[in-house]
Amino acid sequence: MRIVNLIENTEGSKGCAFAHGLSFYVETQRHRILMDLGPSEQTLENAEHLNIDLRSVDLVVLSHGHYDHSGGIMPFSALNAQAKIFMQNTAGGEYYADDGEQAPDGRYRYIGIDKNICKLPELITVEGDHVIDEETELFTVKNRTHPLPFTNKRLLVLRNGAYERDGFEHEHFLLVRENGKSVLLSGCAHNGILSILDAYREKYGKLPDLVISGFHLMVKREYRENEKEEVRAIANELKKYPVKFYTCHCTGTEAYELMKEVMGEQLSYVHSGDEILF
Repeated sequence: MRIVNLIENTEGSKGCAFAHGLSFYVETQRHRILMDLGPSEQTLENAEHLNIDLRSVDLVVLSHGHYDHSGGIMPFSALNAQAKIFMQNTAGGEYYADDGEQAPDGRYRYIGIDKNICKLPELITVEGDHVIDEETELFTVKNRTHPLPFTNKRLLVLRNGAYERDGFEHEHFLLVRENGKSVLLSGCAHNGILSILDAYREKYGKLPDLVISGFHLMVKREYRENEKEEVRAIANELKKYPVKFYTCHCTGTEAYELMKEVMGEQLSYVHSGDEILF
């Protein structure tokens, strides 16, 4: 299995553009898969730079309904209208970030997807878990076993004219199996990576061999001490799993370094353009 990061927040080693967002290309014997498509058409440009032919992609999975994971979908659809695009049926909702009362462009900022995505004929909306085939399937968190990460507090959904705390029902996770091994790919793990792993183990009776996910622990200011302790606590729990973890994007480099101190070689960062061979 070949896994390539097509775009994320940090500069990689292959001269690719980097931006706030996420996209992974997954190549198996049977499929060519995109997990998210980053914030813009830069994702497609990076794929071309890496000699990845996106016209061969047959499956696209949108992990959740935010712009920084979906901005490249419309340009991709113009290039490849045959690939099936899977998302939760709530991923087209009205999702916002609360930037605070002093924000220069207004407190509430729309962070949802381009609504034109919802009109694409190749789009398949699902509700909850969904088996694509024996190699690929989608699963969701029904009941969280751990609190949401503190960084989710400012993420909202607009319903009936009122802003509510987002419950992330629009988030799902991709499981890819090949040669007896399993890989779990998550976009931002808004539901919390610990709850996601518990949901995985409850559903499948075991843990994945490899986990690739943003952990949504990044802040745009200095971390408070209690926040650092929460990051370390998550790392200490992940350390107990016999699993290799790759992270990126919304984890943030400072949180990653805190987690790396705890997890050592069990945790690695994947940059824009980096490749994982598994």
